[in-house]
Amino acid sequence: MLLLAACGREQAAPPPPPAPKVEPPPTTGDYKPKPSPTLTAVKARGWVSCGVNPGLPGFAYADDRGAWRGFDVDICRAVAAAVLGDANAVRFTPVAAAERFAALRGGKIDVLARNTSWTLARDAGEGVDFAAITYFDGQGFLAPKSLNLTSADELNGARICVQRGTASETNVEDYFKARGLKYTPVVTKSESEARALYQSEGCDAFTADVSALASARSVMNNPNAHVILPTVISKEPLAPVVRQDDPVWTDIVRWTVYSLILAEEFGVTSKTAEELAKSSVDPRVRRLLGVEGDFGPLMGLRRDFALQAIMQVGAYDEVFARNLGAQSALKLERGHNALWSAPKPGLLYAPPAR
Repeated sequence: MLLLAACGREQAAPPPPPAPKVEPPPTTGDYKPKPSPTLTAVKARGWVSCGVNPGLPGFAYADDRGAWRGFDVDICRAVAAAVLGDANAVRFTPVAAAERFAALRGGKIDVLARNTSWTLARDAGEGVDFAAITYFDGQGFLAPKSLNLTSADELNGARICVQRGTASETNVEDYFKARGLKYTPVVTKSESEARALYQSEGCDAFTADVSALASARSVMNNPNAHVILPTVISKEPLAPVVRQDDPVWTDIVRWTVYSLILAEEFGVTSKTAEELAKSSVDPRVRRLLGVEGDFGPLMGLRRDFALQAIMQVGAYDEVFARNLGAQSALKLERGHNALWSAPKPGLLYAPPAR
């Protein structure tokens, strides 16, 4: 009976250990980011080194006088204006698709603005960061209008030109394989080579990002003889790329892009920015243009970094219109690249500057 009584008694549980002392997290005001080595180097030399496509009309190309023009070129010019106060303080380095990330990691360029798609493998496996999406694109197909094609599925058995070292090469393979279709890839070293081969009938169709196809068609002998098929086989968010080991420089490029987007959203243009910095009573506009707040100094920049980028390069809609839209040879619609708040909403969206 004594034994049973002893077994029936519950043993007293040991007292719980004292709770560990948790220090409160530091407030935002206590945090000071490490200086950006890229920014330090750029200020010391006096110009931004920007890697661009060797020649893609609308995005990056050298005109007859050797001056670089295009959408991606203007993104780099905006960064130079934000960092150095001078949109012309930038030097452009043409980089091939296969060499672009090595050129960036190796310090040959400070920022890569070369119609480059943001993908998981690149983001996690190349030692780079994508600052902000500047253009929402997708892969399509260019074909002769005379073929009367209505879908990429009708290209079964076709010879298709595609550039080596691009996402397009993998995407087209995946698309045809998933549908049990056959095709013969005609792989080229560059976009210009693919365009020339397609024009000379060395392939039946040309696949790349839709924006690149529109660019290629605009400089062909007879642009109206070619159509971009309605089939879009991928998502291709294009973004400027920076080295992964310099987060402050990433913020600088990111918020330069966002400043151009916010300028369009708030109705600020290159012609009105300076006056609005003096007269606007809208707190959002005043913060964007550096009248209120100390946001530029958080990144080692002047308070008016965004004002300089907008005044010297333009708001996003101005940059788009002159390079890709109604004022350009490409005549591309805004589509997905319209503001989220537009009458026909797109995907373009910037976080608040506050």
